[in-house]
Amino acid sequence: MLYTADALILRTYKLGEADRIVVFLTRDRGKKRGVAKGARRSRSRFAGALEPLTEVRVAYFEKERRELVGLNYAETVRSPLALLGLVSGSATSAPRPSAPDPHALGYVGYFAELLDEWAQEADADERLYRLGTSMLGALGGGAPVEPLARYFEYWLLRLQGVYPEARGVLSQRAVSFLTESRTISPDRIGDVPADRRTLKELEQLHRGLIALHLDKTLKSDRVLRDLRRHG
Repeated sequence: MLYTADALILRTYKLGEADRIVVFLTRDRGKKRGVAKGARRSRSRFAGALEPLTEVRVAYFEKERRELVGLNYAETVRSPLALLGLVSGSATSAPRPSAPDPHALGYVGYFAELLDEWAQEADADERLYRLGTSMLGALGGGAPVEPLARYFEYWLLRLQGVYPEARGVLSQRAVSFLTESRTISPDRIGDVPADRRTLKELEQLHRGLIALHLDKTLKSDRVLRDLRRHG
């Protein structure tokens, strides 16, 4: 059966000499894995649409008892690379940040990997999908990436029901940041007071919770740590 859907690209893998396996999160049917034939060719019809966290309109063919779907096309709606001014051309009219954070691209991969780890196969969760797309809007609007990452982690853990009671565990400034995060959209996270010490405190808590529930270290987390060391 042929389906069309709004989707977020989460990751890709090489397959053979010319194809890719694409992991994508749909708004209405959960996470899917599909084969994009010819995606690695220079003149591929998928060109530019399969980067992590790209918002796309996809068409795919699904057969019963087949683990992989067949990806017919993926049309870019919003690209994080375009929003950050790293490539020219965009299907969105959102303003680009005047001076994007040099670490922003690393966070794009981090957000996509976390969504991939938590999203369930063929189990629709529109809240998770909206959280992912809201990160695109915030990045495109120039939101500072460190507070944005703490906001994303907080909401991801909260949506999964694994965020602990913060009182008595966190400082008052950290609790205030989380309280504000419950009531604003991510594109406004730069308005919430948060010094480096507060963000580090939240990062340590969130990374510990993520590692506990996933029982693994994220590849993108290591990339971010390397970026900081060499930044």
